[in-house]
Amino acid sequence: MFIVRRRWTRRGLRMVLAGLALGTGWFLYQTRSAAIIEFYALITRPFQSDSALVQQQQLTNARVQELQERVKELEQQNQQLKSLLGYFEDQPQPAITAPVIGRSSDDWWQQVILGRGSRDGVEKGAAVTGIGGLVGRISEVTPHTSRVLLISNPTSRVGATITRSRSMGLIQGQGSKIAVMQFFEKVPDVRPGDTVTTSSVSRLFPSGLPIGRVKSVNLEARGPAPEAQIELIAPINNLEWVIIHPLKRQDELNERD
Repeated sequence: MFIVRRRWTRRGLRMVLAGLALGTGWFLYQTRSAAIIEFYALITRPFQSDSALVQQQQLTNARVQELQERVKELEQQNQQLKSLLGYFEDQPQPAITAPVIGRSSDDWWQQVILGRGSRDGVEKGAAVTGIGGLVGRISEVTPHTSRVLLISNPTSRVGATITRSRSMGLIQGQGSKIAVMQFFEKVPDVRPGDTVTTSSVSRLFPSGLPIGRVKSVNLEARGPAPEAQIELIAPINNLEWVIIHPLKRQDELNERD
């Protein structure tokens, strides 16, 4: 009797354990291991919280840095617009301000696209200046945009005058901040540091617009006349805003001259 009872006890214990195992398996299957997942989440929650805080701090720092960069950019734009406003107010006749909206790296020193067109009063042939001096002239116009042929373009020609001595010549672009001026005289009165402006006899540009300064002089240049290297003073390499001078003003100034 004792042996039978002991065997039953062992079998009963096995059956109970097997039942518990089956019940646990069925419970996990039904809850899709929700209990284990919850237990894992409970254990790792402190670490996840720290990680989330670090990630949030990184995002906050990135956002702050982005805002700081935007503030710097706005400050620079504001400074440029203030300078442009002062230059604009100094103009004796009405003019049109225009943003530079297009520029190709392949022809960086040759042309730019402006965000003003015929609907804004822009006409082909109008002179364009920037902070400091002459930039070029309008070569093409659409209703909303216009194209500027820069004075640094090798195809550009500008009649120019040495302000100090009134010696005249023709400036040709060289695809850089340096242009070349060929004088009409055989022995011009010119020296490094002289200021160069648009000529009073020019029919393409108003007279007296600053162009640049004489960097060097070569009185024995190969060619029909002496030459001088002219450093352009307008920031042609980083233009953002320009001023367009209507053709009416140019005609009036030429008539006065």
